[in-house]
Order: sequence, then structure tokens, then C-alpha cells
Amino acid sequence: MAQYMFLLYDSEEWFDNLNAEEWQKAMELHGAFAQAVEAAGAKILGGEALERSTTASTVKNREGAEPLVTDGPFIETKEALGGFYIIEARDLDQALELAKACPSGNIEVRPVMDTSADAQPPA
Repeated sequence: MAQYMFLLYDSEEWFDNLNAEEWQKAMELHGAFAQAVEAAGAKILGGEALERSTTASTVKNREGAEPLVTDGPFIETKEALGGFYIIEARDLDQALELAKACPSGNIEVRPVMDTSADAQPPA
């Protein structure tokens, strides 16, 4: 089975007025998503929620110069990366179907590259 990363992007404004009940409801939605993944015969191999983008730092490696470290995300967007899942799915079609059930506003689905010793270089 192939592996896919689900990158979860949402507006961070919901954190501003978040209460314990809303947090619990969000966690229940993610629990239901995990059950849907298992029911589809796929697996969640990992995943985490991330702290707000204001806690982030970006390192930009520059050829011939020292790396540049800046506060916050490197690009400005309305949505920020808020978490991720690593999903093992039959194929991209199944991964996309599972992403439709994920409780996040925007989900980027990306295949995980096989970097094992016997892997072929990317096309």
C-alpha cells in the first residue's frame, strides 16, 4: 500500500474564541475520521495537531550564504498548516476519498516518496 500525507490547512481564527466544548467536538470529528479510515481498510500511520503559525520559524538555505532564519511562516496566507496525517491507502483514489471525510477546511494530499535503498528515483 502507498503512503500519503494529508496536510490540513484552516483559518487560525477559530482558536481566538475556542472553548472546551468546541475543542472536544473537533477532537470527536477527528476520532470519527480515524474510524472511517480504518473502516475503509486504510491506516493512519501518524499525525499531529500543530501549534499556531505564530510559533513557527522558517529556515531558508541559500547557496553561498549562511541560512536565514525568520519568525513565522515563510509565506503569508489566510489558512495555515494546522496538522497532518500520514495515511497508508490502497492508491491515490482511496486517499482522495478519505481526504473528503477529513474534518479540515483544506486538505493537501501528497504521496510520500519512497527513499529506501531499493527505490527508483522520482520521475
